[in-house]
Amino acid sequence: MRSLLFIFLLLLLPQKNSRSVIDVAKIDGAINPVVTDFLHDEIKKANEENVECLIIQFNTPGGLLKSTRLIVSDMLASDVPIVVYVSPAGAQVASAGVFITLAANISAMAPGTNIGAAHPVMMSEGGQSNKKDSLDIMMEKVTNDAAAFIRSIAEKRHRSIEWAEKAVRQSVSISETEALKENIIDIIAKDLNDLLVQLDGRKVETASGERTIITQNAEIRYKEMNVVQKLLDIISDPNIAYILMMIGIYGLIFELSNPGSILPGIVGVISIVLAFYSFHTLPINYAGLALIVFAVILFIAEIKIVSHGLLTAGGIISFVVGSLMLINTDVSFEFVSISLSVIITVTILTVLFFVFAIGKGLVAQRKQPSTGSEGLIGEIGIALSEISPDQPGQVSLHGEIWNAESPEDEIANGMKVQVVGIEELKLRITRSLN
Repeated sequence: MRSLLFIFLLLLLPQKNSRSVIDVAKIDGAINPVVTDFLHDEIKKANEENVECLIIQFNTPGGLLKSTRLIVSDMLASDVPIVVYVSPAGAQVASAGVFITLAANISAMAPGTNIGAAHPVMMSEGGQSNKKDSLDIMMEKVTNDAAAFIRSIAEKRHRSIEWAEKAVRQSVSISETEALKENIIDIIAKDLNDLLVQLDGRKVETASGERTIITQNAEIRYKEMNVVQKLLDIISDPNIAYILMMIGIYGLIFELSNPGSILPGIVGVISIVLAFYSFHTLPINYAGLALIVFAVILFIAEIKIVSHGLLTAGGIISFVVGSLMLINTDVSFEFVSISLSVIITVTILTVLFFVFAIGKGLVAQRKQPSTGSEGLIGEIGIALSEISPDQPGQVSLHGEIWNAESPEDEIANGMKVQVVGIEELKLRITRSLN
């Protein structure tokens, strides 16, 4: 009787949905700390909820080596199978993306995609490949480290170690069909549905042991960055960060040279804060940042000091060199740099900004007042009485009669006088030389 009652109660209880769950996270862009945080959170949630697998739909030109290492570490430590799917047609996984693709339990590519070119690039201060012996040695160390890293990933996932090392040392790049032949990927799938069909029943080795992926009738959950993460991802682009920094500098200097404008100051502060966040996510060379600040100082000095263009020339050189040095590419892959066209455009706009906008503001500040009591200083009037150091008198100025005193000169009635000061509506005058 008790057994029948227990069975009856079980039937009344809501049944847990036994349908498996598959998460799909889309990454379309550079690998940076924002992407790292997003994937870290999704891998963590996938493991906590024990989903069937996490699919990373991938299209990237590369990214930061430090961010890549963190993502690969999370993938290798995951108890849930992770699938990397290079999609759609025309997509690529280059440089940092190659490491992440190889680290997946199952790697797949769509037709018309490619993978490869994972060689790290070290740039010189002038933006060209460095030829000096000391930096050649450093470049070799960086390459050897990246090669060892990708070999360990390929060995862990039983992929072609030889090709993986070539991708780093020789920047080789291959199509999806070649990648399948070279044992770089496991599947070629025309779309996500095709991928799910081919994944069904596959066995993979995870951090906790062997698991079989069941995709039939699975619930698909699409995961995206939230609004804040999308914004931070956009401003983490080196070109955007660079432009935000310059807008911030423009806004603050314009506000300081034209007090009360308000809007330029607000925009400047917001832009500077966003730029600082971007710099936090990028490998910044502070020597380059210092040169940009020094260039701004030279531009301001040119407005106040007559140097016949020498300060402006020095500022332009300092600005361009500092901009080229701003992103330290020693620790990243080739995409992490500021576009030369952006640098040239911003340099021209910066020179024009200081010559016209700030220059006009400072000239206006130095201009002698032409209205109010201060505007009377230097004006010429006529004495209406005798005036001496001991005897104040009156003068006619602009058709008005003013009380006046002459601390130094003896002034006769009808003599021209010049205003040298004003105090409590009484003019201080001296003889006019005109």
